[in-house]
Amino acid sequence: MDLRKFVAPALAALLLAGTMALAGCSAEEPASEAEPTAEGAAEELEGSITVQGSDTLLNVATAWSESFMDENPGVDISVQGGGSGTGIAALINGTVDFANASRGIKDEEIAEAEGKGMDIVEHSVAIDGIAVVVNPANGVSDLSLDELGQIFRGEITNWKDVGGIDAEIVLLSRDSSSGTYEFFKEAVVGEDFEYAASAKLLPSNQAIADEVTANEAGIGYIGLGYLTSDVKIVAVDGVEASVETAADGTYPISRYLYMYSDGEPQGV
Repeated sequence: MDLRKFVAPALAALLLAGTMALAGCSAEEPASEAEPTAEGAAEELEGSITVQGSDTLLNVATAWSESFMDENPGVDISVQGGGSGTGIAALINGTVDFANASRGIKDEEIAEAEGKGMDIVEHSVAIDGIAVVVNPANGVSDLSLDELGQIFRGEITNWKDVGGIDAEIVLLSRDSSSGTYEFFKEAVVGEDFEYAASAKLLPSNQAIADEVTANEAGIGYIGLGYLTSDVKIVAVDGVEASVETAADGTYPISRYLYMYSDGEPQGV
């Protein structure tokens, strides 16, 4: 997948794209109900939209929804997290309008949806870089992708083996319901390998950031939207995760983020 073909530079710059996704607009079929009428006023949209899924997308999707509701006070939008798998399952079960996902939908999920007569449509809404983070007191600033894989497989267990202090590495990972967990496994741990049994599985990006902040020996991974000065970014193969490096494809742990719907969105 060539991330450089993606037209928008980052999550923060995708308010319009996200609003269009929530509104059900497309390049082929603009939302005519929101266009000015002959009297010069826009017809008011009314209804509700439910969204659930990726924790990575939660903050930006909430911002999109708030912006859309400000412009369309007759619309109520509910956005929940819970993980990509949870959101896709909710979409297939018919309990939400959109599933947010930080991974592509699986073949078995598509088959389950088709078995219920659904037509799953994928909307690429953003690019995210998965930042590798440690405590600011950690002296390690750069790891190769191979070293990172060995760390999360449990093959490298002490910071001194990668240029740090003599201390046992504390592994922090998202839980298995997370699309970020699955993508990181594919891109870093390796499809034919598993995370180390010692890895502490946490329910959110924020939980990993908090744990890294509190533990000088910790290492974890979080979406760009969750970076703060309380954690230190570790470059991967000499490239640091950022809006720019995720957008131009030079950062090696980048991926698309998606919203899924049952058929092309209509109306509100």
